[in-house]
Amino acid sequence: MLSLPLVAGIVGINVAYVSIFTLRLILVIKGRIAVASFMAMLEVFVYLTGLSLVLDSLDNPFNLAAYCIGFGLGVYTGSRIEEYLALGYLVVQVIVDSPQSVLPAKLREMGYGVTACPADGRDGQRLVMQVLVKRSNERKLLNSISQLSPRAFVISHEPKRFVGGFWVR
Repeated sequence: MLSLPLVAGIVGINVAYVSIFTLRLILVIKGRIAVASFMAMLEVFVYLTGLSLVLDSLDNPFNLAAYCIGFGLGVYTGSRIEEYLALGYLVVQVIVDSPQSVLPAKLREMGYGVTACPADGRDGQRLVMQVLVKRSNERKLLNSISQLSPRAFVISHEPKRFVGGFWVR
């Protein structure tokens, strides 16, 4: 028997559960243990509520389907929330084909910490820069780089930890 309020409730609860789960996992990875611990308690409460609804009527395939759909939507929703929050930092490596590039100075004028050093590339001398940026400012930095040096080769990755340097001040 199809009960639309029950099915909708199962989907909603599972979206909430998996979203919280996704965010908690990301917070643990980023070292924010206190917030992640609180979220874990909330997560388990929501999980048990949704699971009890499904277990009370295991013979109903609509409830099982709702649980599965809610799980998938929860992964999507949690990931989108994390992208919006943009927690943490990125290291953006920028390689330009001119060791005399003004890009490091321009980026420093914009407030970015830039470490630059010459390097040997396949076709000659290059300038390699490391820029530490908050994830929430990544798009702004990449847009600036593409405007100032459209042919730059850019790689970004997430550092696990850092100590000292520009960000200490």
